[in-house]
Amino acid sequence: MSHSGRCILAAVAVGTALSGPGAAGDGRLAALYPQDGRRAMTGADFARFPGAGVLFCRDASGVPKRAAAAWLIAGPRVVMLNAHNFRSRRLEVTRAVADCFFQIAGRNYDFEPDSLQLGVRPGAEALHITDDWALLHLKEPVTPAVAQPITDAPAELRTGSETIAVTMVSPAGHENFGSATSLEACTIRQIDPPGEDGIRQARHDCNNGYGGSGSGLFDAGGRLIAMQSASLSMNSRRPYDGEFHYGSALLLEGALVDALRDAVLRTR
Repeated sequence: MSHSGRCILAAVAVGTALSGPGAAGDGRLAALYPQDGRRAMTGADFARFPGAGVLFCRDASGVPKRAAAAWLIAGPRVVMLNAHNFRSRRLEVTRAVADCFFQIAGRNYDFEPDSLQLGVRPGAEALHITDDWALLHLKEPVTPAVAQPITDAPAELRTGSETIAVTMVSPAGHENFGSATSLEACTIRQIDPPGEDGIRQARHDCNNGYGGSGSGLFDAGGRLIAMQSASLSMNSRRPYDGEFHYGSALLLEGALVDALRDAVLRTR
């Protein structure tokens, strides 16, 4: 099976639980790039990006901890996030859905434990950028329901060296940033050809950190066009390099959009 995205490596940002901002001097507060324009999200930001939520998962002691960004999308019971929150890069189970819940607008919602749908195809042996997505159904609808809509925006984006102004929205924050949330204006620099599932990888220069998985990339019109998956060379503070130092997001298109539309029908 061919994939446009590289296999998710151990050096990337994954959906590990945040334990709070890193202490100064330990390296965890370093940005990926020399320029760091991140700021904390405001109430106006949450109103502009209404589907922004957080995946919380319980640790071995049963204590809930912030794990990654997650999105209420397309309907009041559908949540989109990264597959690597529940599977390793070799597809071993790392978390149980029953140990996690979704938080949005200050309220917690439980998942249907058996509703997990992963982007990987049957028979796959590794998790790749372009199939690093998962959908979950909530037991109860979010009320009032203000889900992030599905758009056809990615279809407008050309494959190749494309410069696209975006905003990375990180409702779960980054461990290398001193706030529980983050928002930054940044740029998609390249879009790779699609894989068999019709999903393309976008290489970008948005700062990221552990816990920032699942962050949304929005275009100038406020449309959600991509979801963050991984970043190479975490905390290295080096200029963007399209081969060796970049962030990877998967565009919302192809099999992912088909799955979202099907999920909405099944949760009505």
